[in-house]
Amino acid sequence: MTTDANPNILTTAEGQRLAGDEAAWRRWGPYLAERQWGTVREDYSADGDAWRYFPHEQARSRAYRWGEDGIGGFCDEQMRWCLSVAFWNGQDEIIKERLFGLSNPQGNHGEDVKELYFHEDGTPSHAYMRMLYRYPQRAFPYQQLIAENARRDASQPEFDLLDTGIFAENRYFDITIEYAKAGPDDVLLNITIHNAADVPATLDVLPQLWARNTWSWDEPNGAKPGLQLGENGVVATHAELPAMQFNAEGQPQWLFCENETNPALFNKPVPGIYKDGINDFVVHSAADAIRSDQGSKCAARYHLDIPTGGDVTLRLRWRPAQATNPPFADFGQIITSRQNEADEFYAVLQRGIADEDARLVQRQALAGMLWSKQFYLFDVRRWLQGDSEDMPPPARWQGRNKDWQHLSCADILSMPDTWEYPWFAAWDLAFHAVTFALVDPAFAKSQLLALVQERYMHPNGQIPAYEWSYGDVNPPVQAWATWRVFQMDTALTGQPDHLFLERMFHKLLLNFTWWVNRKDAQGRNVFQGGFLGLDNIEIFDRSAPLPDGAALDQPDATGWMASYALTMMRIALELACGNRAYIDMAVKFFEHFLYVAAAMSARGDNDHDLWNEEDGFFYDLLHLPDGSAKPLKVRSFVGIVPLFAVHILESDVLQKLPEFAERLDWFLKQRPDLTNLISRWTEPNGKEFRLLSLLRGHRTKCLLRRILDESEFLSDHGIRSVSRQYLTQPFQFNFGGKQLELRYLPAESDSRLFGGNSNWRGPVWMSLNYLLVESLYEYHRYYGEDFKVECPTRSGQMLTLRQIADLLSQRLAGLTLRDQSGRRPVMAAYPALYADPAQSGRILFHEYYHGDNGSGLGAAHQTGWSGLVALLLQPRREHARADIPSCH
Repeated sequence: MTTDANPNILTTAEGQRLAGDEAAWRRWGPYLAERQWGTVREDYSADGDAWRYFPHEQARSRAYRWGEDGIGGFCDEQMRWCLSVAFWNGQDEIIKERLFGLSNPQGNHGEDVKELYFHEDGTPSHAYMRMLYRYPQRAFPYQQLIAENARRDASQPEFDLLDTGIFAENRYFDITIEYAKAGPDDVLLNITIHNAADVPATLDVLPQLWARNTWSWDEPNGAKPGLQLGENGVVATHAELPAMQFNAEGQPQWLFCENETNPALFNKPVPGIYKDGINDFVVHSAADAIRSDQGSKCAARYHLDIPTGGDVTLRLRWRPAQATNPPFADFGQIITSRQNEADEFYAVLQRGIADEDARLVQRQALAGMLWSKQFYLFDVRRWLQGDSEDMPPPARWQGRNKDWQHLSCADILSMPDTWEYPWFAAWDLAFHAVTFALVDPAFAKSQLLALVQERYMHPNGQIPAYEWSYGDVNPPVQAWATWRVFQMDTALTGQPDHLFLERMFHKLLLNFTWWVNRKDAQGRNVFQGGFLGLDNIEIFDRSAPLPDGAALDQPDATGWMASYALTMMRIALELACGNRAYIDMAVKFFEHFLYVAAAMSARGDNDHDLWNEEDGFFYDLLHLPDGSAKPLKVRSFVGIVPLFAVHILESDVLQKLPEFAERLDWFLKQRPDLTNLISRWTEPNGKEFRLLSLLRGHRTKCLLRRILDESEFLSDHGIRSVSRQYLTQPFQFNFGGKQLELRYLPAESDSRLFGGNSNWRGPVWMSLNYLLVESLYEYHRYYGEDFKVECPTRSGQMLTLRQIADLLSQRLAGLTLRDQSGRRPVMAAYPALYADPAQSGRILFHEYYHGDNGSGLGAAHQTGWSGLVALLLQPRREHARADIPSCH
């Protein structure tokens, strides 16, 4: 336990692991995917139908090319050896060794996992991790889930596992999977099975160990890894790693097979031992499907009879082969120590959070993020070429990701959701990094650096979006995330990492240039960009080419670029303290921001402006081939994004960097028309602050009047993505001979646009809400206590911008916190879980939230950006921005 008088997380036992030989302690972690089937990486089809090419029903028999998956998995940093846990209740037609869910075509709202599990705890070094999986005692309703969701259309809710009644009468097992490390390469696996039913039940538990298949492909990877049963367990040998041993307490039955495709799957049966051997032996008693002594995959089979309400604990250990001490003599002590160290770590982190429920929510949010790390392996050129086992049709060279042949990944990355989205997404990852910086800034920095390295970033400067289409365009939030991670890292360690900042700056400079060259079509400093991560928020697909050469000016794209310029200026000012050459870059980005601000500052009284003065809002602007333009008067978050472009330039900055101040003065004297775009440039406020923003006071109040209107954007749980006024008065627009319509949809999407599994036409999204909160705090730094806005609109209550930011933070955090009735809005769709008070502490962090009641929607384990709640709950003084350059 730490005894430091002023502790931070780095003084704890867990923090010292992070500050010490962190690479060793991170070598093993929860890096195994929850779904590898149905991914682009495994798709070698001609038409790019990844779901059909490699479906769930083939996963037990077919070797993966680019990864592995399992339940509660652990593996090394290159996924050479994998651990997970499988189960069989004696009723299912297959063993439960991976999570089941519907593919995108099967689900009435796209792909969706149909299981019940919770990521409950974890530490950044993965010295301790815990999750819970709930397994039915009756036959798992695979066909019922498929059939009922197929029957429903997009206007109906999803049919989930809880809806089937499979858990009635508490006929289920709660299985807690814990990992604890005795050392960097010594991993303890503790499995506790609880029979929740009032009758005895039997269960087969199969902890599994296997090698990722690297030998079936055209790769020079040396000898095939091997598992061999010895006197004290299984010995594992791998050409790239020291020998290891897998110990299992008690007398389990050891089962072995090969992690290789069974040719019978493709109607070419060949006698042998294959990936599905353990399944076939357990379920069908196929003795010829396994070996008892060796293979590349094994399981320790425990057949358990568990009494009513009883618990059984299984203990296993994965450690270096040379270890000779009894594997289970110190097992309980190590588990307890790691649990206590996790408690110590979070006690220090949360010392400023008084509310017990808030501490619980924050800890589980961070646990979900830690469990969502994954080893992501993908070489696009090798994938396009194929292997002798999977030779893709030549047409693939003209298909998906053909322009990204340089991309070659083999890294631990944070996934949005390791089942529904088991691949990195560029703008999601930026938000993940900021939250990770709260507990592990080194990992946060590694995530941001990864996507700008030459193995990821396109030679033209574009950052890859996600594997379904690396060329799609996401909001450029990497600079914002870089600056926030730098600030939080400096606050935690006391040492500003200027090398990280400089590396990011140079790569982001390439990306900024790509944006200017590719997304400012007419050189007017008004930007396009496509859907920009907001999927179906407009009346048509903003990523698709518009008919007859029409073009779309986007206030969100333009707002993002203004924000990008300001953040790059801020980074350049920090670096200029040590190298005055960066003053040139700071001035350059200052100028670029002003040019964008000038383009958006038109009076808003004609159809060629993004700003509409009458409505007090920014709109997309459609340019037609005849030279005319029409604003698309959809009030959505698209028109709110320009608020994010805000920065307070303090007089201390100008004093510390007088060359910068002189250059700005010269520029503004040459361009007095631009001087007016900066609030009181010649008259700093009482705190010697100057405001750089796309909005002056009048427009700020106009926009906030819309945002804070409960009949439009403001809900009890945050800011909606689209105005609620479109519930009864849909927006309609005739375009290309078609009558298009946009309605307020507070829950799931009613269309298949962008796959249909996301909806930006009404729900609350944590990511943009978080940026809005941060921006309001920044505006308050300039305007202070005298600048007040009515909140809610028409309420008569006047609040400062800080108070409004506090209010929004509370409403967003309230999505997961217990309300006065003891309910959590996010869990409204899971009433069965709250019938038992013991279940109310288990939380699912969703992709987005119902615009009216706050219930969770979309991916149910997307702590990725919904994990931002961990920052909202943290006292702001501990991670708030500080904007004066260090200059030391």
